Amino acid sequence: MSFEPSSISEDHPAYATHQAAIRSVQRVIDDRAPYQNVQVASTGIGQLLRLKPLILTGAGMSTDSGIPDYRGPKGSLRHSRPMTYQEFLHDDAARHRYWARSFVGWQHMYDATPHVGHDIISRWNASGVISGVVTQNVDGLHQRSQDSIDAQLGHNTEPGRVIALHGSMDEIECLVCGVKENREAFGIRLHEANAGVADDWHITEADINPDGDARIPQRWVDEFTMVQCLNCGSDKLKPTVVYFGEVVPRQRKESISALLESSGALIVVGSSLAVMSSYRILLEADRNRKPIGVINRGPTRGEERATFRWHTGVQQALEWLDEKIS
Repeated sequence: MSFEPSSISEDHPAYATHQAAIRSVQRVIDDRAPYQNVQVASTGIGQLLRLKPLILTGAGMSTDSGIPDYRGPKGSLRHSRPMTYQEFLHDDAARHRYWARSFVGWQHMYDATPHVGHDIISRWNASGVISGVVTQNVDGLHQRSQDSIDAQLGHNTEPGRVIALHGSMDEIECLVCGVKENREAFGIRLHEANAGVADDWHITEADINPDGDARIPQRWVDEFTMVQCLNCGSDKLKPTVVYFGEVVPRQRKESISALLESSGALIVVGSSLAVMSSYRILLEADRNRKPIGVINRGPTRGEERATFRWHTGVQQALEWLDEKIS
């Protein structure tokens, strides 16, 4: 997941898609719409909450839980880039390197917990203040928060009201036979396969990337032992997340469009919308003349289309909004 060269050559059928994916990875949003008064922006977004909006979240939603982002001031794109789907599928060495790094770094993501902002959105979702949540994050924190809030309230939020646009790290799938395995059980198998060898592999939080990957020495990669699919024996195992260069499943896109159609507005929380799969949601809302609000400390792609733009931290903004509407 760093800048090592890929073995995908220019004459490979997947080369063009791989290069397009890299351009998407490297896209950084710098343009900002004109400054909007904080009181106008915050009050306006509070008014959008009366319209039963759809909430669209990004990496800025998870930074307060200790999970780094890609494109922020200290984002991991400054020193590494995510692997493309084409590399994962066709480059055996790159895939082995990914799993060695994920083996070391995934525990950090697994240990992360939802913060108060997640819980606020979950309460809004459970009570019908919002139409639902679409998140670009693969950490599962929104769903964990929703499950916890539902347990506290004694009821279940309607299925489909929390959609992980890019999937989740909680499950592993075999790219050969399609069999899936729980990530925790898969992690136990990895630990057993690397018992003794990885006992002294320790990293700092600064070495963690947003998807549970970590920057580790090449020696660790060389020493790492990968496990195989329990069904067919293949080592082409992949988290059930949508990689750069991979297509979001059609059914998931249709479910998001249906949620947006039933919403009175769209509120983007903690995202630059640099990738097309999320930016398309803002464009669809704008095309359907739904008011748009943005809460983000940094610039957001398409924010000039937003009715209200609140440039601030995510957690404090959600706490302020929750106090106002309650």
